[in-house]
Amino acid sequence: MLLEREDPLGALLAAAERAAAGHGGTVLVHGEAGLGKTSLLREFAENAHRDCRVLWGWCEALFTPRPLGPLQDMAHLLDPRVAALLEETAAPERLFPALLNALQRAKGTTVLIFEDMHWADNATLDLVRYLGRRVSLLRTMLVLSMRREDLNADHPLTHVLGDLPAASVRRVTLRPLSPQAVTMLAEQAGRSADGLYRITEGNPFFVTELLSSSETESARVPDSIRDAVWSRLSRLTPGERDVLEVMSIMPGSVEPWLIRALLGAEAEVLVDRCVVRGLLRRDDQGALTFRHELAREATLDRLSPSVQRSLHAKVEAALSEVPASQASALLSRRVHHAGGADNGERVLELAPLAASQAARLGAHREAASHLATALRYVDQAPPELAAQLHEDWAYEAGLALLVYDAIIAARHRAIAIWRQLGRIDKVGLNLRWLSRLHWRRGEGPQAEEYADQAVREVESLPPGPEVAMAYSTRSQLHMLHYRFDEAIEWGERAISLADRLGEVETRVHALNNVGTALMFANRPGGVERLEESLALALEHGLHDHAARAYTNFAECAVVAKNFELAERLLAEGIAFCTRHDLDSAAQYLLGRQAQLCMEQGRFREAATIAQGVMNVERLPMVMHLPALTVLGTVRVRLGETDGVDLLQRALVEGQTTGEPQRIVPVRLALAEAAWLAEDVGASHAQLTELAAMNLDNFRPRDLGELSVWWRRCGMPGSLPAQSAPIPSPWSAELLGDPQAAAAEWTRLSLPYEAALSLMQVRGADAGAALARAVAMLDQIDAPAAAALARKLAQRQGLSGLLPKVQRGPYAAARRHPLGLTRHEQKVLALIAQGISNKEVARHLSRSPRTIEHHVSSLLGKLNAANRMEILLRLRGEPWLLTGTHPLEPHQTGS
Repeated sequence: MLLEREDPLGALLAAAERAAAGHGGTVLVHGEAGLGKTSLLREFAENAHRDCRVLWGWCEALFTPRPLGPLQDMAHLLDPRVAALLEETAAPERLFPALLNALQRAKGTTVLIFEDMHWADNATLDLVRYLGRRVSLLRTMLVLSMRREDLNADHPLTHVLGDLPAASVRRVTLRPLSPQAVTMLAEQAGRSADGLYRITEGNPFFVTELLSSSETESARVPDSIRDAVWSRLSRLTPGERDVLEVMSIMPGSVEPWLIRALLGAEAEVLVDRCVVRGLLRRDDQGALTFRHELAREATLDRLSPSVQRSLHAKVEAALSEVPASQASALLSRRVHHAGGADNGERVLELAPLAASQAARLGAHREAASHLATALRYVDQAPPELAAQLHEDWAYEAGLALLVYDAIIAARHRAIAIWRQLGRIDKVGLNLRWLSRLHWRRGEGPQAEEYADQAVREVESLPPGPEVAMAYSTRSQLHMLHYRFDEAIEWGERAISLADRLGEVETRVHALNNVGTALMFANRPGGVERLEESLALALEHGLHDHAARAYTNFAECAVVAKNFELAERLLAEGIAFCTRHDLDSAAQYLLGRQAQLCMEQGRFREAATIAQGVMNVERLPMVMHLPALTVLGTVRVRLGETDGVDLLQRALVEGQTTGEPQRIVPVRLALAEAAWLAEDVGASHAQLTELAAMNLDNFRPRDLGELSVWWRRCGMPGSLPAQSAPIPSPWSAELLGDPQAAAAEWTRLSLPYEAALSLMQVRGADAGAALARAVAMLDQIDAPAAAALARKLAQRQGLSGLLPKVQRGPYAAARRHPLGLTRHEQKVLALIAQGISNKEVARHLSRSPRTIEHHVSSLLGKLNAANRMEILLRLRGEPWLLTGTHPLEPHQTGS
């Protein structure tokens, strides 16, 4: 029986009972090294219900962890199909759903214990995120043990834990033993407890080691725990010490066959003695581990560097003898030991293979680590391998580490070597990646320069995949900077070459560029190309390209005021990105959904959605900019004081990208804010800055909006003449017919824009027009513009024609962003708690058929296939439960 662990054990058993009832969850077992996390979990496994299947897996302190190490440890016991996918290094897109299906099919309750998560690889972290978001509807319990002292705010595990739904996460924190418990252990060992608690501070492992450290000097306490372990080792036979020293070089569990290969036939007897002495532990599969990792580390510390290198070499040699069918599972361990042996030749052979395996499993951080190990010996590598190592490390580090300066430097080193080797195709590839890296950093001129260089380099080559993608990259940059003719030209060249080569991915990328350019330029053919890009991406499982197609297509639909198309794309896109854990893309699309609500005059809903996006931590700047721009704009229209500050922040961030799409809407919104405040100087300053930009590259709709605000704000002079016609409704207002513009805005379902046009009516119709404008602005809760309209009416002596000032909450403020009824919101809140339809019906005193109807309606409005996908939406959009964000101010009646 464990001392003082009744409460943590009870919490684990209670979580297992909830899982057995179909309410699975994640349990985090925290504690510093030596507090008995593993002992607690073994006690839990022994006390769990007999229908509870407990499976164990470990993360290990290798130089570079094994990809999906815990899952590899338990896969054969978990499900043969999962084990088979692991053996073939299946991508996470196939492996993770297969695991989820296995857990859904499993009889009884399944407990997955992932030990030492502070050492977890990137793929295991992705798996925890994937399972943790879905486990609440399974009869599954995910237990994660970790050392608290090894976690900080920047640790990848900290980020993953923050992404898990709080409702399904339980924390179990282990505390040191009390002085009374330490005294009890000392008495049981027949030893004095004097000073024991003071030295150990109640750490169970330290207490046990100190009590076992000396058989003759019971009054003497060793100076350190390391000394305590060494004291025990000194009393062992030479053979037993050999076993422990060999095992200390191998983090994690060690297979019996490996011990025999290293130490010979007598190893089994020696191992048995170490197990009996309590130094080693044997699991259900016969694998051996030190009783505690601290003991392994202390044993390893005794070995000189030369002895450690020798043992690493022996272990790597033994691992190299395994059959080919098992070799791939040992790659990470072989790289670890080859590096420990300082065998550069072996590392250069094995590390790229291990990196490739890790990358296929989605463990990009581990892939970069393997390649970094190889780069320690890059001077021993032939030039071609050296260049490839720099290139591959830059790619993997770009996905996982985001250390841009080092990545850019690695790309330049690769370019220099490839150029010496005459590999112009590789030079072009790395130049293209340099362009992308500088674009990510908001360095537009450098991005374009490297894209141009990439094209110049590869055009001398025979047509090939690298040439096609270089063309498409050039097209993308032209499109982002509103050079639509060039974007279309380069994109069509990429498509033509991709079709000749059968390169589907390049075709998908280029179709997206061309389609977006055509729609932005208000030309025909854009919808068809974007539809094909999206369909091909979905057909071929190109998830990132599909997300990009949804984002660009949805933005184009919103800008074109095609709200029916925009609503469909946003609903499908958000659901797709949520389903595939593409969090950044999902938040970007939510920003566009907020923009759609704003365009439709649903300002409170737009603010709710946009604020939800802005509250997401660690979201890249470009991904939150649409939401930030919307939030600032609607705050201005709602008459709230922070709107201009938010827009100024959006402008600063947008200017770093150099992209008009990030700058023009913000300056126009600031001009509107100044107009509403009747600040002539501020409005003129923003419009002057816009006029100084290259208007030839403006989207027709942006040019129309600029022209209208130029007139409304009374700017001196006129804008330079443009060849592209200004589309309706802006053109109608510019031609002196604001009432026709208002009618067109109303037809397009943009009530705010219609009201602003009506505010421009002069002469005999001004009174009626202002009355209609105020009524419309009051209806959509736009107090800033309504106040200005009333001022205009007062100045013209027309106040008597206006409707009375409305007070109290408006319908617009009470509406849920996705149109959920009050009953549906109640059902959604109960679904979030994991309650079944039958329980929901009983809780709300409704018939099961009524609840089924509500659930069906919720699935449709959230574009979710099942309850699990509803929970995934709620994790990323918690405001869906109430329809308002906690930080959003609420209107109250007088």
